[in-house]
Amino acid sequence: MTARSPQRHQLETLLRPVVTAQGYDLEEVSVAAAGRRSLIRITVDGEDGIDLDGIATVSRVVSDALDAAEQDGPAFAGPYVLEVSSPGVDRPLTEPRHWRRALGRLVSVPIGPAGQQVSRLGRILAADSDGLELSVDDQQQRHPWAEVGTGRVQVEFSRPGEQLPTEPTDEEV
Repeated sequence: MTARSPQRHQLETLLRPVVTAQGYDLEEVSVAAAGRRSLIRITVDGEDGIDLDGIATVSRVVSDALDAAEQDGPAFAGPYVLEVSSPGVDRPLTEPRHWRRALGRLVSVPIGPAGQQVSRLGRILAADSDGLELSVDDQQQRHPWAEVGTGRVQVEFSRPGEQLPTEPTDEEV
């Protein structure tokens, strides 16, 4: 199913208010063939992330909304499997809310005017309606959204200066 599919748009229109009513954002909807069924995947996120209880709640209300919509005429034709998940660490940072939710994280992001962007590696210090503030090589840099490309969070096993956990000694056990 393509990104411009009327069926995908119809599902987004149906599901966005249902997910929003639970206090989350609908990040993505995709539909793929899975044998005789279709796989409907939705990705949801929230200001404080989403835990397993939140995923279960959203899954239930989305399923109910799809079943109710089928009574009025199918929003989705045929049997389907519903998969609800949160965005992974590899999710592209494209919206200001994505950047806000990644505060303090190390990111790789192209910065600069279109066609002249240079990739930067920095830590997110702030993200607001006007733009993004990064710490790059221990210098704070402010960039308006028009100059910020799609970012990617970099996986860190520990942050600089963070003490790693140690094995307990026999006396501590």
